[in-house]
Amino acid sequence: MPIATQYFDVHQRMRDQGVIFSFVGYVSEGILFSLGEALKQKMRLEETDANVTKRVFSIFVEQVQNIIRYSAERLHADSGTPAEMSSGLITVGRDATHFFVVCGNIVGRSEGEDLRVRLDELVRMDPDTIKSYYREKLREPPEAGSRGASIGLIEIARRSTRPIEFGLTELDADRAFFCLKAYI
Repeated sequence: MPIATQYFDVHQRMRDQGVIFSFVGYVSEGILFSLGEALKQKMRLEETDANVTKRVFSIFVEQVQNIIRYSAERLHADSGTPAEMSSGLITVGRDATHFFVVCGNIVGRSEGEDLRVRLDELVRMDPDTIKSYYREKLREPPEAGSRGASIGLIEIARRSTRPIEFGLTELDADRAFFCLKAYI
């Protein structure tokens, strides 16, 4: 199959699934900023409601920060300069009624199981319980090993208009692929 046909097929399958924005590869805070600006501009050009744009952008940022902080695929600078990049994928799309933001990245299996436990708990909560839990966690110090404020997943669940979807696919004895989808 000619290369243009192969990539046109990929392009068409993504469009058929409602994908309006997608990135796969290594990300950093600088790339997050640039991707975020492109996403906001795309939604402005399509005259998306400002509140919807804000929610999509907020979840997008939380998900890319999770890739940056927790992906098991990382590149570190050897020059002594504090710089690193983490690998993952981020997709923003729209179905008939909702926008969606999907992220995926490789994690250690034990970290993946911790994520599964936390997300199983969040999925069982109704919106009022998630709000109360969010306020409770804001008052607590960050959890040991957290590279953020330990509230990113709660923030994603709080801003989602439907229950979040997630899953883990085991890759080998030490690693799994983690995926999270939120709807707005």
